[in-house]
Amino acid sequence: MVIGRRLFVDIMSNTVWFLTSNSGKLAEASVHFAELGMEVKCLEVPDGTIVEPQATDLEAVARAKIQQALDHLPHDNAMLLVEDAGLFVSALDGFPGVYSSYAYDTIGNQGVIRLLEHLQSEDPVRAKRLRAASFKAVSVLWKNGEVLIGRGECQGSIAPQIQGAEGFGFDPIFIPYDLDEDGQSLDPENLGSLSTHGRTFGEVGVEVKHRFSHRKRALDDLLNEWQNQRSHDGP
Repeated sequence: MVIGRRLFVDIMSNTVWFLTSNSGKLAEASVHFAELGMEVKCLEVPDGTIVEPQATDLEAVARAKIQQALDHLPHDNAMLLVEDAGLFVSALDGFPGVYSSYAYDTIGNQGVIRLLEHLQSEDPVRAKRLRAASFKAVSVLWKNGEVLIGRGECQGSIAPQIQGAEGFGFDPIFIPYDLDEDGQSLDPENLGSLSTHGRTFGEVGVEVKHRFSHRKRALDDLLNEWQNQRSHDGP
């Protein structure tokens, strides 16, 4: 029994438990952590266990969810991953931001478009600047009482109308700025090596969206933090 328990802990210590019900997020995180020889599994908790925190930034929301989920980990050495993301519209002082999920459920894509309907210009570059927005994400990993944080952002603008039916949430109204060869967002007047050519995330395939993804960038940043820590601490 002791040997079996130790084997179980050794196996589970290479597992990251992801607090999510989104299979797409789980698959994406699995690809990233596989680079470190880690397996990602979904942490299932009873309905109503996680209460959406009232906070002003994504990191605070993610940290609060971490604390609520800790008691549901399978063992003391388990690692926990939480991700939070939102749409931040410059002309609305960052709204909906941390309230993106609530805003989507209440006013939806059409509601955001209505809030910006006075911001129009025949100059396409000026129109993009007037309607500037960004998707932001944080990925927070809890392990042995320590917290590592990764951050990601995708800059762009809000379309004048709903375009496309792919993706989810605010994807059909968000047009990302072009990316340069290093995958960095360019200013709206510049053309890059990767572009959706004016199409929203709701009009492009998953593979294209993934290359712009704020969630991917947050996971990349998180894994860089982890690898840097490993290098500093040694094997």
